[in-house]
Amino acid sequence: MTLATGKLHFMNKINTRLLLLTLTLGLLWPAVGKSQESKLGNWLIYIGSKKINSKWNIHNEVQYRSYNAIGDLEQLLLRTGLGYSFNENKNNVLLGYGFILSENYIENTNDKKAINEHRIFQQFISKQKIGVVSLSHRYRFEQRFVEDDFKMRFRYFLGVRIPLSEKKNSFYLSAYNEIFLNLASPVFDRNRLYGGIGYTVNNNLRLEAGYMNQFFENSGRDQINVVCLLSF
Repeated sequence: MTLATGKLHFMNKINTRLLLLTLTLGLLWPAVGKSQESKLGNWLIYIGSKKINSKWNIHNEVQYRSYNAIGDLEQLLLRTGLGYSFNENKNNVLLGYGFILSENYIENTNDKKAINEHRIFQQFISKQKIGVVSLSHRYRFEQRFVEDDFKMRFRYFLGVRIPLSEKKNSFYLSAYNEIFLNLASPVFDRNRLYGGIGYTVNNNLRLEAGYMNQFFENSGRDQINVVCLLSF
């Protein structure tokens, strides 16, 4: 067995175990959260990737998160980063920075408090294909500077995409589950479970809309997500 084959076998074992973990959590958390308060919000998301050459890329991302349909800002998130692809572009490592403005309601009032966060993160993405089904594993480690507080967090994302046609420009089903784990107590931060439908406009552009259920330790939120994914 070569070193490359051994590494690939090792990563596949990790991906399989994490896949089972995240699917299990995705099935269990909705049952736990049925009795929890849940409010419907809206996320408008743009995710872009600019190729520098065949290996290097610049990640750019904007998310406008609202408490309602639009206009009542919950969070504005800006991300950028430098990535490097290898293994025939099936894998990508990235070093990134994020700025997050959160406007949180003060309990039992209609007033908000603005909180600024600066975030450094490192991530590894591994892509797999089983028949027509595309799988994406993302491992992300974050160092978060929230006002005067410092936090660290690990995230694991499992995404699934299933085309509904063999045509290049066609609809597809999309789903993912992402778990967030803190390095300090409490360890569990949140879990996101998403399902939606997308349309492949061309090789560089996809549009997607779906429903996301987000569970915290003692509460839950529902979001309608509208997503634009662009590579250029």
